[in-house]
Amino acid sequence: MIIAVDGPAASGKGTVAKALARHYNLPHLDTGLLYRAVAATVRRMELDPAEEADAVAACDFDELTLADPVLRSDEVGQLASIVSAHPLVRAALLARQKRFAHQDGGAVLDGRDIGTVIAPDADAKLFVKATPQIRARRRHAELQGHGSTVSFDKVLADIRARDARDSGRSAAPLVMAEDAALLDSSFLSIEASVAKAIALVEQQRGRTGQDRGESGG
Repeated sequence: MIIAVDGPAASGKGTVAKALARHYNLPHLDTGLLYRAVAATVRRMELDPAEEADAVAACDFDELTLADPVLRSDEVGQLASIVSAHPLVRAALLARQKRFAHQDGGAVLDGRDIGTVIAPDADAKLFVKATPQIRARRRHAELQGHGSTVSFDKVLADIRARDARDSGRSAAPLVMAEDAALLDSSFLSIEASVAKAIALVEQQRGRTGQDRGESGG
């Protein structure tokens, strides 16, 4: 079973995806980490994230980079939003994501284009969203927990800027798949969000099973 979880930054999609992976005993991939690894490599090599050739040169990163805590920093997150807009960067990372999604037994992936590009054939698709203000509040609290002194207004501005870049890029923009189920986590606890996500996946699995039965009959 393949489960695709998409949504904007700080919407809660990563938390939901990890919980779904535990619930269904499936491997999980946060595809955003791949782009963050490219961004961190660009920064380390002192390249220009806005230059597609520079960003592509950083796609051949060491697998150990994925475990680097710096990938979770807000600065790297901002750079990741820039490098991920390059079509050649997305193409370079496409095969790796598709292999993970279509491994034996299936997987759970979260990102911006899982249900539309990486696994359009997913058995279940969720689109997790929340208001920009709530997402900024969550990210601000997370950053403060790591010792950051960045202001809430700065975090909110960054969230809005990332939304604009992710939704407006020409290559695999952030968009809800037509057959995805919407999960608005704005006013839900983590537990409630996870419970609703499981219910939505079960609904889609049941619908898929009915469709297969009808086509087979």
